[in-house]
Amino acid sequence: MNNQELVQKLWNLCNVLRDDGITYQDYVMELTYILFLKMAKETNTESMIPEHYRWDELVAKDGILLKEFYNEMLEELGKNGEGKVKKIYSSARSNIEEPANLKKIITTIDQFDWYAAQEEGLGNLYEALLEKNANEKKSGAGQYFTPRSLINVITELVDPQPGEKCNDPACGTFGFMIAADHWVKEHTDDLCDLSSEEAEFQINEAFSGCELVHDTHRLALMNEMLHGMNGPIYYGDTLSNEGKRMKGYDVVLTNPPFGTKKGGERATRDDLPFITSNKQLNFLQHIYRSLKPNGKARAAVVLPDNVLFADNDGESIRKDLMNKCNLHTILRLPVGIFYAQGVKTNVLFFTRGVADKDNTKDIWFYDLRTSMPRFGKTNPLKEEHFKEFIELYQQPERKETYSKENPNGRWRKYTIDEIKARDKTSLDITWIKEEDNTTEYSLHEIMDQIKEKSETIANAVKELDRLLEGINDD
Repeated sequence: MNNQELVQKLWNLCNVLRDDGITYQDYVMELTYILFLKMAKETNTESMIPEHYRWDELVAKDGILLKEFYNEMLEELGKNGEGKVKKIYSSARSNIEEPANLKKIITTIDQFDWYAAQEEGLGNLYEALLEKNANEKKSGAGQYFTPRSLINVITELVDPQPGEKCNDPACGTFGFMIAADHWVKEHTDDLCDLSSEEAEFQINEAFSGCELVHDTHRLALMNEMLHGMNGPIYYGDTLSNEGKRMKGYDVVLTNPPFGTKKGGERATRDDLPFITSNKQLNFLQHIYRSLKPNGKARAAVVLPDNVLFADNDGESIRKDLMNKCNLHTILRLPVGIFYAQGVKTNVLFFTRGVADKDNTKDIWFYDLRTSMPRFGKTNPLKEEHFKEFIELYQQPERKETYSKENPNGRWRKYTIDEIKARDKTSLDITWIKEEDNTTEYSLHEIMDQIKEKSETIANAVKELDRLLEGINDD
C-alpha cells in the first residue's frame, strides 16, 4: 500500500467521527496525537515517550478505559513530556466522545503496512495528509497551506545551500523549510557529502520558523520531526517584539498571512520604521531587515497585489525595500490557487545589499496571470506551468520575451527610473491584453462549485439521517 492509498484510508476514517461532530481540522489534530505514538514505535524513537503512554499501551485498551486512558495520556504528555513531545501535546484535548470510534481509528492505524510507508517516507505521508486537509474548503486549512508546486519552484530558484540559515517567519505547517531541507539533501547525497559537524548544523540549526496559531504550530512540529529535522519552530507572533530575535538569515522563504490586524490593531514591533495595520507590509519589512546585509542573503515572499500599489506607508516600504535590496524579480501568480479565491498574489524575489541605498537597478516581471486558465480543484496548479518562467529566470543574461512585435510576451524588464516615475512608485504592472477565456473559466468554476455543493448536500443528507435515527430511537 503506497502513501496515497494510506492517506485516503486515513481520510476515510473521518466518517467514523461524524456523529461526534468532528470537523476535518479537528480530525487532523486527533490523527496527529495518535500517529505520533505509532510513528515513534515504527521509527524506534519511543524513548522520548514515557513507557506507560507508548503505542502498545494505547492499543491494549478498550471501551471507556480506552477513552479515559487516552485523555489522561494527552494531559500527561502535554504537561510533563520532554522537548518537542511536550510542545506537540501542549493543551491537547480530544473531541472524540464515543470510545468505539476512538478504538476504530487506533485499530485501523495499527493494521496499516507501515514498512511500505517508511519506504516512501513518513514525512511525505503526513504532508500528503495535510495537503488533503488543505484542499477541503470547509476545513479552513487552505489559508496556511501553500501549493506544493509553488513551494518547489520557489525553493529551486532561491537555491538554499549547505551551511546557510533559512527561515520562514509565518511557517504554517513548515512546508517551505521542509522543501528547502529536501533541496539541500538532494544536492548533498542526503547530507553524506558533508562533514559530521556540517550535517549536524543542517539538522539542528539550518531551518527555523515561527507560527502564531497553536494547532498549526503543533502540525509544524510533527511535520518537521517526521522529516528528520530538529530546528527551532517558535510559537509566537513575528510581528510582536518576539520577532526581533529572528534575524541574521541567509535565506527567507515564506507566504505570510493576508489581511489586517483585527480591529485595526497595529503591530507591536518597535523596530520597524513604517508601522501599518497591513500585516503583509509589516511582514515584508521584517523579512528584508532579517536578511544578512552581505550582498548574498536572499528571499522569496508570496504577497497580495495590494503590497504592490498601497500608498503612504506602502509606498515608503517599497522604496525602502528597493534601496536596501535588489528587488530583481516579481512573478505575478494566477488566480484561484489559494484558499481565498479572490486574492491575487505575487512572488517577490530580492537580495539584501551590503549598503542600504540604490540596490535595485532593474525589475523583471513575469505575468503568469493574464489570459491564463482558472486554477482550482479540478485544474490544479502544476510545476509544468512554471516551465518558461524557470528557464527565463535562470538565464545567465536575461532577455525579454516582450517586444513591439510580441506585446503579449510574459517576461518584461522595467528600470528603477521607470518604476520611480510611476504614480505612488507602484509595482502593480500589467501589459498583456486579456484574452476572452470566459468559457474555460466558467467551466472550471462550475465544476468546482458542483463538487463543493455536492459534498455539502451529501453531508447535509447524512446529518439529516442521523437526526431521523435519533427521533426514531426516541
